[in-house]
Amino acid sequence: MRILVTGSAGRVGRAIHIKLMRTHDVVGFDKTPCSTADYIGDIRDSALLNEALENIDVIIHTAALHAPHVGLVPDSEFQSINVDATEKLALAGVKAGVKHFIFTSTTALYGYASTHKGVTGWVNEQIIPQPKSIYHKSKIAAENKLKEISNLFNLPVTVLQMSRCFPEPADLMAVFRLTRGIDARDVANAHLCAVEKRLSGFNRFIISGATPFNPLDCEALYNDASSVLAQRCPEIASAFRQRGWQLPETLDRVYDSSLAQNKLGWLPKHGFESVLEMLDTETAEVLPVSKRS
Repeated sequence: MRILVTGSAGRVGRAIHIKLMRTHDVVGFDKTPCSTADYIGDIRDSALLNEALENIDVIIHTAALHAPHVGLVPDSEFQSINVDATEKLALAGVKAGVKHFIFTSTTALYGYASTHKGVTGWVNEQIIPQPKSIYHKSKIAAENKLKEISNLFNLPVTVLQMSRCFPEPADLMAVFRLTRGIDARDVANAHLCAVEKRLSGFNRFIISGATPFNPLDCEALYNDASSVLAQRCPEIASAFRQRGWQLPETLDRVYDSSLAQNKLGWLPKHGFESVLEMLDTETAEVLPVSKRS
């Protein structure tokens, strides 16, 4: 199968490209020169995009402005790149005869709906987003455009809303792998599962690390997270004691990725143990824990 990956020079796009190229013919598109970018240019360059779409079966669209761009670029750029360019890419794909469009989105778009006063938020695909920023709004708008295109042209569209996935201090990152974070390798594998399943119609999935918690834990997770963590995952409590780290006293949200696991046959493999392993081997994907006075 021939697959186009946009944003293929970015951390996540590159991970997806490398994962898929083991079993598929992958073409990369990015504005940054990179070994995983075959076409170098702006995603809004229609001529270059049409060239890249030749004989493509599946589009995986990761190219976008992200949260760190908020306030640094005009809001109009979020509309142009995250919304308008996504719509044009999907329509160009329909014209080129692609069979499946996969959109890399974000759990951040749930915004204010992710957290609640006095209780940990349990976030699944049924939650109605309450966006905080132009970034959130642009990703919601892009998802809605793709749903319209899917319905209009009978194009299978799979939206993968990935949770927190960037280098940060290891103690935070380890806990987040149980609640609201994901390894880039698991994100890449979720995209592979989506390619191979190719569900019909429009589908949206949260992609986040496996959690030992359930909705009944939410009140306790907000009021006494350390005790719940020690009960539900004694391995992380033991690892934190050995390293002299403190478990958090409260957690604000948990992302539930069970729908993706059930419908896509996907299973996140890189939990908190992977974070500790990366820290100990000085992998750049995780930051050391800063000394606290």
